[in-house]
Amino acid sequence: MSQRETWATRAGFILAAVGSAVGLGNIWQFPFKTSEYGGATFLVVYLIAALGIGLPAMLAEFVIGRKSNLNAISAFEKLGHGNWKWVGVLGVGTGFWILSYYSVVGGWVLRYLGGSLTGAYFADPAGYFGSISAGLDALVLHAVFIALVVAIVAGGVEEGIEKATKLMVPSIVVILGVLAVWVVTLPGAAPGYGYFLSPDLSTLSLSVSFDPLPSFSGPLTDVIPFAVSQAFFSLSLGMGAMITYASYVGEDQSLFSDSLTVVVLNSAVGVLAGLVVIPLLFVQGIEPGSGGAGALFVSLATAFGELPAGRLVGVVFFAVVLIAALSSAISLLEVVTSYVVDNYGARRPRIASALGALIFLLGIPSAIDTAWLGWFDTLAYQLLLPLSVLGVLVFTGWVYGRPAVAELLSGSSLGEGVGLTWLWLARTIVILAVLLTLWLGVQTLFVDGAIVPPI
Repeated sequence: MSQRETWATRAGFILAAVGSAVGLGNIWQFPFKTSEYGGATFLVVYLIAALGIGLPAMLAEFVIGRKSNLNAISAFEKLGHGNWKWVGVLGVGTGFWILSYYSVVGGWVLRYLGGSLTGAYFADPAGYFGSISAGLDALVLHAVFIALVVAIVAGGVEEGIEKATKLMVPSIVVILGVLAVWVVTLPGAAPGYGYFLSPDLSTLSLSVSFDPLPSFSGPLTDVIPFAVSQAFFSLSLGMGAMITYASYVGEDQSLFSDSLTVVVLNSAVGVLAGLVVIPLLFVQGIEPGSGGAGALFVSLATAFGELPAGRLVGVVFFAVVLIAALSSAISLLEVVTSYVVDNYGARRPRIASALGALIFLLGIPSAIDTAWLGWFDTLAYQLLLPLSVLGVLVFTGWVYGRPAVAELLSGSSLGEGVGLTWLWLARTIVILAVLLTLWLGVQTLFVDGAIVPPI
């Protein structure tokens, strides 16, 4: 087996982890889900979930990855609990599932980047999205996006992923910041800020009854599963990505400091994206929650087509969305690539290419019909992500236990009390919160019939 790679610098690891987190989950999914599920109410639940559930869960994944120094599947065998490797398999499978349709959306971004240069979508933004979002055009761009991801992952950890994300992540933050300042100057943006930043406290309620199983009702019934899973999605949890990235980390780094940095930066970028996209929806007079997965593309294309220097702004915006999409996609492909490289000594470029081809095939239904894309996305949010995160938490909190605390404290100045508090939270409150999310998601899947594929 060849010598395993590591991150060249701590900053490289943090930026790669932030890059994995800051992707389409923040710039496409976060504004889309926020506008669909209550604006500021969604934002409040999301931020609580990111810090209260996402941070402990990320620490659990970091501990597993660094202690094992292996990929998301083999890690459990290295830690002496091979019968729990199903958790790693579920995470890898979830990441594979998500990347298949994520790549299709990445193809849309490529098309809109070109459309901004030529002004192709200015005359009919809605018609333009309808023409490129499904069919042969979407299929070809799905292939192009996957090819870009494969090229980066094939370059390796230090030369490929680390160098790419060191450029990508700062670019995302700077460009989004400039766009957020620009949006403030637009007439009609103020109601968008109110919708996004001023929660109605009456919507923050949830009640439960038992007959005989628990049944939930109230405004938060729909918000919780999507807001919590959005935290998982945007933090790249439950996909094996953070276990894999942490496996390249040295013992002298503080996992707590690194994970807190990733969560805070990721949440900040999500909010920043919301400050760009949601006010633009109001500027265009678009009803929040309307338009589905294409709302971001149609509304922004409309705005860029009607505003001065719209082509330039469109190019800049879709360039940053593309960068963000690539930074997340490379982490998901790296999860599976790492497993094969670790266990079979296969050449990285060859295996990355083969896996990219498989992901392309899985994404064909989503490229042919957006109804399939919505189905893939719904199952990921309401079932796969919370189930995968739950498995990691149960393993770390109840199976691995005290050795996880020792690993967390390695490389940091934290006292044992902090580590034990984290372990207690992971064992109890955080698991209960994920169970609630999973229950609400499954309840919705079966009640609404969303579990059935759109055949």
